[in-house]
Amino acid sequence: MLALLLTRTDLSLIALIGIILLIGIVKKNAIMMIDFALAAERNEGKSSRDAIFQACMLRFRPILMTTMAALLGALPLALGTGTGSELRRPLGISIIGGLIVSQMLTLFTTPVVYLYLDRLGPAWQRWRNRSVHAAPEEGLV
Repeated sequence: MLALLLTRTDLSLIALIGIILLIGIVKKNAIMMIDFALAAERNEGKSSRDAIFQACMLRFRPILMTTMAALLGALPLALGTGTGSELRRPLGISIIGGLIVSQMLTLFTTPVVYLYLDRLGPAWQRWRNRSVHAAPEEGLV
């Protein structure tokens, strides 16, 4: 959306299709990073911090390659001229701008959220066990 605003391009149906495409790419990258971290925790017995660090290091290049392939594929859409270019331009702009911003956010926020939720896990389990083992309901005869 920010890229569309900066280029003074309207949010059209084609631009919305580009935004939906971004959701899939970014989600896939974050899931792969977390999957690698969980596998390192389970199989190698690593701590959460070491596991997500290793996952970030191992998945950085594939994430960057996916992002660059999509970005370079959208470049002709955003810069192209000729018949129908006014229809394709919002798609290219939304993909390029969204990939740049969302990949930066994914690479920086996914590890932070992973560690935060890992620390929140024991408290959630205590609360869940307390509510399951709560006192029997009163008023039943």
